[in-house]
Amino acid sequence: MYKSTLKPLFDYTIALTAIVILSPIIIITTILLYFANNGKPFFFQVRPGKNEALFSIIKFKTMNDKVDAEGKLLPDTFRLTPVGKFVRKTSIDELPQLFNILKGDMSLIGPRPLLPQYLPYYTTNEKKRHTVKPGITGLAQVNGRNHIDWDTKLKFDADYVDNLSFKMDFNILLKTVYKVIASKDVAIDNTNVETLLNVLRQNNVKKTSK
Repeated sequence: MYKSTLKPLFDYTIALTAIVILSPIIIITTILLYFANNGKPFFFQVRPGKNEALFSIIKFKTMNDKVDAEGKLLPDTFRLTPVGKFVRKTSIDELPQLFNILKGDMSLIGPRPLLPQYLPYYTTNEKKRHTVKPGITGLAQVNGRNHIDWDTKLKFDADYVDNLSFKMDFNILLKTVYKVIASKDVAIDNTNVETLLNVLRQNNVKKTSK
C-alpha cells in the first residue's frame, strides 16, 4: 500500500509544496548561476531510473566549462565557481530534481541515480536499486554519502529496497534535513573523492585475473 500508492502521492505533494515554498531560493540561484556560468544555470545528464529506464536529471550547474589545451574539461577544483561552491555546500544544487519528481522520474527518497555506464558492473543484489524510483536522498546519503566506498554505498541501496517502508523513509528524511543544515558529508570538490565504479571494478577484474 505505502510503496505503490502512498509513497508516490507523498512524493508529488511534498515536491510541489517544496517548489512553491523554496521558489525564491530557486529563482535567485538560477539568476546567479546564469551569470556565473555564461547563461547556463542548469546541468542535465542522462541517468538510469526505475527498471533502468533512462531519463534526464536536472541539477543546478555549479561548475563552468573551462577546458585545458587539449580541449578536456579541467578538474572540479578549477571549474567550481564561488557561487557553485556555496550552492553545493548547502545542497541547493539538488533542488531542481523536485521537477524530476513531478515528472515521475524520481522519488524524494530512494537510491541515487548513478551513471549509465555503471549498469553492467552491478552484482545481482545491487541491481535491486533499479526496482524502485531513484531518489534525491537515500539510505546511503544519510550514512556517509561520498565518504563511503562503492560496495558499502550499493549495499545500502539494496538494503533500502529490501526494507522500504514509511518509517524508513521518514527517518531518512529527518536525517537528511539534519545533514543539510549541518552541511555534513558534503563533497564540495569531487576531484579526488572517488573512482568511477566501472573503472574500479574493471581494475579489480584485471587484478584477480593476473
